[in-house]
Amino acid sequence: MFIGHFGTGFAGKAVDKKPSLAALFFAAQFIDLLWPFLLLAGIEKVEISPGKTAVNPLDFTYYPFSHSLAGVVFWGLLIGAGYYFLTKNRRGSLLMGGLVVSHWFLDLLVHIPDLPLAPGLELRLGFGLWNSALLTVITEGVIFTGGLWLYLRSTKSENYKGHLSLWSLVVFLISIYVMNFFSPPPPDARAIGYVGLSQWLIVAWGYWIEKTRSTEQGN
Repeated sequence: MFIGHFGTGFAGKAVDKKPSLAALFFAAQFIDLLWPFLLLAGIEKVEISPGKTAVNPLDFTYYPFSHSLAGVVFWGLLIGAGYYFLTKNRRGSLLMGGLVVSHWFLDLLVHIPDLPLAPGLELRLGFGLWNSALLTVITEGVIFTGGLWLYLRSTKSENYKGHLSLWSLVVFLISIYVMNFFSPPPPDARAIGYVGLSQWLIVAWGYWIEKTRSTEQGN
């Protein structure tokens, strides 16, 4: 899953308006922001396997520290606690931790059974929506559109830059999502890692959007 995670980041603004959009993106996509570093360091592993699913040519052979349920809960507690330490915002800290954990459950919908429960356990889960391109697009599209709608209800543009910054990101995310369906498989695991690092730019983009949009009153 890709744009669906950013959809939950957008939706977070309807739960608590204090965390910035960059922070919400960071939490919602955290384990995919962490994974490229572990991949490039050789700690976690992936193989290129065209045809593995209808949507994704990657075979996630070993990623228990970033993508196991136990690992995600650990990272969620860490991010939530860190946010509370910095802001003393209890609701925001619960939201941030919840967004981190939500990533695993959204991945559970689309992945084939490759998501581990904990490091060292052989059991792997996944409902396999990636076996159907149509169901994958519908599921991610609904989550992304719903999250964006909630974000638009919770914020307003201060000027034309607010519209430009937000909708340029929306177009960019959708474009990347569509391109992934038609692009050839990556050449190797390191290329995947370097591409994965580019997601940090989307988090930074969220910071820019936050500067051009204001939060509606109430919460």
